[in-house]
Amino acid sequence: MKLSKFCNKISLILQALWCAVLYFIIEALCRHSIADAWNYMTGKPLVFAYNTAFIFTTMLIVYLFHRRVFWRVVVSVFWLFLGIVNCILLLNRVTPFTGPDLHMLTDGIAIMQKYLPFYGVVIGCIIIGLVLFALLILFIKGPKYQQKIKYRYVIPMIVVGAVAFGGITQLALEKRVLSNYFGNIAFAYEDYGYPYCLATTIFNTGISQPRDYSEEEIKRIEKTESNLPETKEDGKRPNILFLQLESFFDPTLVNYLNISEDPIPNFRKLMKEYSSGYYKVPAVGAGTANTEFETITGMSLHYFGPGEYPYKSILKETTCESVPYVLKNLGYSTHAVHNNEANFYGRRSVFPNLGFDTFTSEEYMENENLQNPLGWVKDSILTDEILKCLDSTEEPDYVYTISVQGHGDYPSEPILDNPAITVSGSPTEELDCKWEYYVNQIHEMDQFVKELTDALADYPEDVILVMYGDHLPTMGLTVEDLENKYLFQTEYVIWDNMGLTKKDENLASYQIAAEVLDRVGIHEGTIMKYHQARRNTKNYQVDLETLQYDVLYGKRYAYGGENPFARTKMKMGLYDVTLDSIRLVSDSDWTYYIQGTNFTPSSQMKLNGEWYDTAYVSPTMLVISGTELSDFDRLAVVQRSNSSTRKALSKSFDRAVYALYDSQWKVASR
Repeated sequence: MKLSKFCNKISLILQALWCAVLYFIIEALCRHSIADAWNYMTGKPLVFAYNTAFIFTTMLIVYLFHRRVFWRVVVSVFWLFLGIVNCILLLNRVTPFTGPDLHMLTDGIAIMQKYLPFYGVVIGCIIIGLVLFALLILFIKGPKYQQKIKYRYVIPMIVVGAVAFGGITQLALEKRVLSNYFGNIAFAYEDYGYPYCLATTIFNTGISQPRDYSEEEIKRIEKTESNLPETKEDGKRPNILFLQLESFFDPTLVNYLNISEDPIPNFRKLMKEYSSGYYKVPAVGAGTANTEFETITGMSLHYFGPGEYPYKSILKETTCESVPYVLKNLGYSTHAVHNNEANFYGRRSVFPNLGFDTFTSEEYMENENLQNPLGWVKDSILTDEILKCLDSTEEPDYVYTISVQGHGDYPSEPILDNPAITVSGSPTEELDCKWEYYVNQIHEMDQFVKELTDALADYPEDVILVMYGDHLPTMGLTVEDLENKYLFQTEYVIWDNMGLTKKDENLASYQIAAEVLDRVGIHEGTIMKYHQARRNTKNYQVDLETLQYDVLYGKRYAYGGENPFARTKMKMGLYDVTLDSIRLVSDSDWTYYIQGTNFTPSSQMKLNGEWYDTAYVSPTMLVISGTELSDFDRLAVVQRSNSSTRKALSKSFDRAVYALYDSQWKVASR
């Protein structure tokens, strides 16, 4: 009894100590290492103390209840659960658990199955059940604070604690103990702690309203664009292609590496012959979708929340001015191509809000099974897919292609047989292995660049092809490691078959689309025109922030108060998958040949609405077996997603099975 009274007197101190222990456990889980958590705690004591104070502040609510032990356990379990979630995610990807990931929780068990084997899901559900049962027992049987709760003291204490924590946060930002800009969200979590970074990605999103935002201010900004010429109306438009190369950059810029031969000779040759320069990107080591967002929209990520992915926030809610929308008004067809799953970064639902007419993901590619040792689809298959886009229409085309072959996480042990290029000089043998794998992947990507430009050189229409890397690879690089002394930078080249004048300059990813349109005489779109008229002028960044706020979050004064961009009815794949005929080839195991067009390894059959085991043979043939088809059964062929949800990506192309020999489709014996 005396011990209980004493603990109640010093409960705030004990609670603070427990929060420190709890936070250490969380960081050990997130870093997958007790030693790394210890080094973080001792190396950054102020950041560690801040995050401990964060957890402590959330735990102050326990003083509102008599069952303080129970509520302390509940809050502790909540934080521990968040730590475990991040721990599991980081075993499977390089991006930690962020606010936008909360939108994925609606996928429930399907998401769990993506990051855990089936038995792991079962064990996880059992553990959750046991924890809930234990909490119920604790609520019923646990100790209670026996004295009367003095709310007139407790509530002000909680308010003062919250206000004080807010002041500490502001002070920590001013003194640069914390940062509110995350160039690489994974590194930010390591530097500033899981609780702070998670809360920041949840609550600090979007673009804040500028102080001087008004209709008059937007009109003033637009007037500064009056020096631009009118868009050329000669009736001849070039095809405009963008190729975003995953983690592609020049590894010879890394000071400590010894590389047996130049891994990117073709890209380097193109940089010497065509317009090129350094390419400023908003991310390091990860964040493909953000470089993509800047390049497509011309908007800077600098004004959004720390670590925010607009694909997972504002673009889930609204359409957005973009190069596709600008060019569609000039008669262009707009296509997206990506040799990875359609749902990665939510592209399948986001691209219609960016104005794309078609989206060809890996599920619609005949050669999607051509993969590198880590399972990423090789970029070499993209040449045919890009040419298909150009051939699919009579009008000029805008094609935005996102490659994936250079994606990490890179192996720390040798997995390549007889690599074409060898690498040494890294601080550790494991890092040498990672660099050697990476260098050989971008060497293959460089060969793909040559194949693509060779094919486009002979194309009978004018073509501009912009190629660049989306960010540096995840190698833990520092500024001191790089010859160019800058982490947020790759390189770009603007290739063409039109004879454009070579012009070398360094560009940001949000500037390059406007630059390309300017070179071909296109001066359209609020954001594009702004860059063309105002780049390198006074208040360029300040006015850009105001303009971005207006078109995305404000009253859209730039568009007369309305959103002029309607969500497109985007088509998955360029061509419809058709189901033409079926032939029984074996009645011992009821094997049928399904014939049609545009099948891929992701084509799956449905029998009466249920998924049916399907074997891919060729673009015109699938095989199913095991069940006899009966009169009036319904068969459908569907492109099935390669994401965790495995949902259908397209409408069903189905036919009823009839035994009658009439104009209807039937089961035909061999």
